[in-house]
Order: sequence, then structure tokens, then C-alpha cells
Amino acid sequence: MARLNAANLAVAQQIIDRYPVARSALIPLLHLAQEQDGYVTEEAMAHIAELVGITPAEVMGTCSFYEMLKREPVGDYMVNICHGISCHLLGASELIRHAEATLGVKPGGTTDDGKITLEAVECIAACTEAPCLQVNYRYRNRVTPEDFDQLVGGLRAGTAEVAPHGRLAKVRQRVDEHRWAGVSPPDGQGEPAWMARNPADDGAGS
Repeated sequence: MARLNAANLAVAQQIIDRYPVARSALIPLLHLAQEQDGYVTEEAMAHIAELVGITPAEVMGTCSFYEMLKREPVGDYMVNICHGISCHLLGASELIRHAEATLGVKPGGTTDDGKITLEAVECIAACTEAPCLQVNYRYRNRVTPEDFDQLVGGLRAGTAEVAPHGRLAKVRQRVDEHRWAGVSPPDGQGEPAWMARNPADDGAGS
């Protein structure tokens, strides 16, 4: 378990600098911590609290609210099989039982090699593509048991082109300074930069 390392601390400061109030960067910073370690450690939450000027309890309150943020070690790949009503009617229960047999774990468990954590989840909003699942929150649609076995084989062989758990994207978002909305405090001190950039609407276009 660890605090943010030096490289991620620099990234964290860049993220914080985008916000008028430092604590507004809390969720992106939690994702950064999870990208570093695969889950959000208590040390990382304490470090984030220091960076944005709040208590570790406040960081925990946010971290514990969101399902995507994990506070315990999980596998390199989170396989979330939907068992909402559409998926259930089209074979999700059978798919979950097949996954349990294939992986040797029940939902909530992680394989002995630490590669895959299996979860059965509620609707993931892909009802027209049932039965569906997510691998580290990337969708796989109309999944058959054969598709599942092929997916697992690819994950274990490293050929499935899915980033390890915690990494949201292959490319980190960067916003040029001239496109920032401005960092004026929201308490009336100073006019946001975007107001100065955009001419007032004189009603001519209405």
C-alpha cells in the first residue's frame, strides 16, 4: 500500500490546478490512486486529503460511494456480468454459473493467479445487447459461454487488449491552458476567464 508516487504526485497537481477549489479534484485523484495500485489504499486517501485540504474521512466518504472505486485488492481484470432483467431473461444466470465453473470462484472472488475478479452486477444499461458483461468497465455484448471462455483465455494470455484494473484510458486527458474555464474562486472574487473570452449575448441571434 502506498501514497501517490512522485510521477503521480506531479499529475495530481496538474489535475488540482484545473479546479477553482482543490477539493473539486477529489474524484479524478481517486481514479489516479486506483490506476497506481489497482485499488485505492488508505495511505493514498490520506495523501489526497492532504493535497486538497480535507479530512481522510471526507475522502473515504466519496471513495466508498462509487462502485468503480475499490478499497480492497482485486484482480487485474474485473469481469462484471449483468443479471438485470433483460440479461436474466436471455441467459445471464447460466452465464454466471458457467463463469463460476470456468474461473473456480463465486461472484466477489478472485482467481488464485490474481488475474480475474468475478462480479454479478445489476443493470449496466446495455439491455438491447443482453446478455452482456464488462471487463474493467469495457463492454462485451451478447456473450455466450464460448465467448466467455475465449475472453478469459485472452485475458490470461495478455491478448485481450484490456488495460489492467484502475486505468481508465490509454491516453491521459490534457487541456491546453488557453481552453481552461478559469480558476477564479466561486465566492465572487474575480470574473471567470470564459466570461471575458465570450462576448455578451446582445439578443441579435434570438
